[in-house]
Amino acid sequence: MEKGTLVEFRVHGDRRLAVADRPDGKKNWVVVDENGQPHSIPPKQITYEVVGETYKPSDIPKFLKEVEAYSDPSSLEVAWELLVGDGETADPESLAMLLFSDRSAAQCYAAYCLLSTDKLYFKQKGDRYEPRSAAQVAEIKHQQEVEQQRHQESQGFWDRVKQRLAGENVDWEHSDRTRLDALERFATLGEEATHRTPALETLASLERSENPEAAFQLLVDLGLWSSHENLFLRRSQIPLQFSAKVLEVAQRCLENPPADSDTNRLDLTHLKVYTIDDESTTEIDDGLSLEFLENGQQRLWIHIADPTRLLSPGDELDLEARKRTTTVYLPTGMIPMFPPALATGPMSLIQGKECSALSFSVTLDEIGAAQDYSIHISTIKPTYRLTYDDVDEMLELGIEAEPEIAAIASAAKLRQKWREAQGAISIFMPESVIKVNGDDIKIHVIDDSTARMLVAEMMILAGELAARYGQAHSLPIPYRYQPQPELPPDEELLAVPAGPARACAVRRCMPRSEMGLTPGRHAGLGLELYTQVTSPIRRYTDLLTHFQIKAHLRGEPLPFSAEEIQDIVMCLGTAVKEASTVERQTNRYWGLEYLRRNPDEVWEALMLRWLREDSNLGLILLEELGLELAMRFGRSVAIGDRLEVKVTHCDPRSDVINFQEMIFEAAQ
Repeated sequence: MEKGTLVEFRVHGDRRLAVADRPDGKKNWVVVDENGQPHSIPPKQITYEVVGETYKPSDIPKFLKEVEAYSDPSSLEVAWELLVGDGETADPESLAMLLFSDRSAAQCYAAYCLLSTDKLYFKQKGDRYEPRSAAQVAEIKHQQEVEQQRHQESQGFWDRVKQRLAGENVDWEHSDRTRLDALERFATLGEEATHRTPALETLASLERSENPEAAFQLLVDLGLWSSHENLFLRRSQIPLQFSAKVLEVAQRCLENPPADSDTNRLDLTHLKVYTIDDESTTEIDDGLSLEFLENGQQRLWIHIADPTRLLSPGDELDLEARKRTTTVYLPTGMIPMFPPALATGPMSLIQGKECSALSFSVTLDEIGAAQDYSIHISTIKPTYRLTYDDVDEMLELGIEAEPEIAAIASAAKLRQKWREAQGAISIFMPESVIKVNGDDIKIHVIDDSTARMLVAEMMILAGELAARYGQAHSLPIPYRYQPQPELPPDEELLAVPAGPARACAVRRCMPRSEMGLTPGRHAGLGLELYTQVTSPIRRYTDLLTHFQIKAHLRGEPLPFSAEEIQDIVMCLGTAVKEASTVERQTNRYWGLEYLRRNPDEVWEALMLRWLREDSNLGLILLEELGLELAMRFGRSVAIGDRLEVKVTHCDPRSDVINFQEMIFEAAQ
C-alpha cells in the first residue's frame, strides 16, 4: 500500500474511510480519516482499497458524495437477474461495469458497498460474489417478510400494552395471543408453565418482577383478568366453553328435535306434578306427584327429566357430556354439562309444558319400605314450580288445596325413619351457599328444613328403585356403595356436645362412597343397594343409568356393555374429583374474601375438633356463615366450646386466615 491510498476499515463493525499516511512498525499503517484523526491499523483490518488514484483526507466527503449517487440497493436486483441465469460471479469492478457502464473509483466502491451489505441476492466466495439461486432468494425474501411482520406485530403489541396501562381501551390482535397466553400460563402455573420465555420477556421489558404474582397483576392491569381470577379453575382440565360444533348441534336439536325413540310413552299429564328447587335453579331435573288410590293407599311418583330423549349414545352431545362429566357449581356461576339452551330448555321439567321423563311409581308399606314399584318412560306436565321456602310455608300453614304436599312430606318422614332403622347415618352440618354477583358476595346457610328433607328422601328412594331394577334384570349400571364406618363407641360420641361438633366427629369416620358395576350396601344411606339416577342433566353417571334402563324398558339391546360402562366410570372418576376440588377451593376463596372485607365483624364460632392439639390448632365453625376454618388458640379450649372471634389477617389468594378470640370482661 502506498501513501495517499484511500482505504476502508472497520471499527466495531462500522465502515470508515481514511487515507494511508505512513507505515507504523513492520505491518501496520497509520491512516488519517476526514477529521484528521490518525489510526494505526493492521492490514487485516482493511476491507477495501480504492486503486488508481491518490487522495487527501479532505477528499473523503466529496468521494462519499459521489458514491452516494450510485448506492441504490434496488439496482442490485437488476444485476442479479442478469447474472443468475448464467451462474456468473461478480466483483465490484465487473458489477460497476454491469450497473453503470463504467468503473470509476466511486462506482467500484459503490458496487462493493452494495455487494458487501447484501444478504439477499449474492453470497461472498473469496474476493468474488456468487448470485444465489431463485429458490434461495425466494426463501430469504419470505424469511425477511416474516421477520418484518413479527417486528411489526411486536411493536404493535407494545403500543397496545402501553395504551392499556395508560387507561385507554384497546382491541387486542390475534398476534398478541402468543404473549398474552404465555403470561396467563405463567400466572396460573408458575414455574411449571411451559414456554415461559415470552412472559418473562414481557415482564422484564415493563420492568416488573419476573414471577407469577407479577404476571397475574399485569393481566389485571391490562383488564384481561379480574383481581379475583379463578386460578383453581384455570389449573383444571374443566372446559369453560362449548365448541362451535357442539353449539351448532344443540341449536339444530332446539329447532328440529330428533324423533322420539320411545313411541309408547306413558301419558302422565293428568298428574299434579311439583318441582321443588332453590329459586336460582335453572336445570330442573326432578318433580314429584302423589296419587290417592281407591283402597286408601297412596302411590308416589318421582319424575326425572329425560335428556336422553334428545341424545343417542356416542353422538356429539353425549360425548361432550361424557367429557365434562358433571355440571360445576361455583359462586360466580355454573359450568354446565350440556349447552345451557338445552339444559334449561327442552331437557328440563318446565312448568306448564309437556316434558319427557323417566317416572318411578312406588307404594310404601306401613314402615316405609318400598313395596310395589315400576319404572316408566313417560310424558308429564309440571303443574307447580315451587321453592323449598314455598313448600315449608305450605306445610306450616297446612294448605288444604294441596293435600299432596303434606302426604309426600309424611311419606318422606316415614322413609327417613325406615332408613334409620336400617342403619342409615344422618349427619347434618351447616352448609354455606356463596353467591357472587359482580363485586357483591352473599353467603346463605342452608337450613335442615322439612322441604329439603322431603326432596332428598324422594331422590334417595328413586336411586334405590333404579338399583333394584338394575339388579333384578342384571343391568350393567354404575352402582354406588359405601363401606360400613368404624364409629367411636357411644359413650365417646355422647361425650361430644350434640350438634355440629358431634356430627363432625361422625363425619370424620365416614369412608368415601365408591362406584362399581356390582351392587353393594351403602352404609350412610342404610340401603342394601343404590345408584344415582335423579340428575341426568348434570351428572353423567346418572345419564348412563338412564340410557341402560330405558333401553331395557323398550326391550332393546343395551347401548353399553359391562366393559364399556366400567371403562367410562373409571375415566369419569378423575374428572368428578377435579370438579369437586375446584368447587371446594373456589368456595373457600370467596368465603375468605367475604371475611377479608369484614375485618371489624365479630363472629360466633364453635370449636369442632382438633387439627393438631399439641400446637393448639383446631377447626372452628362460623355458624352464621357455615364456614369451617382453622384457628390457633391462645388458651385451653374443649371441643364444643363457643367463642367469639375476629379476623386479624386474611389473604384469600394465599389461602391464609388468622383469628383472634375476643374476650369480653363481665360488667362490674
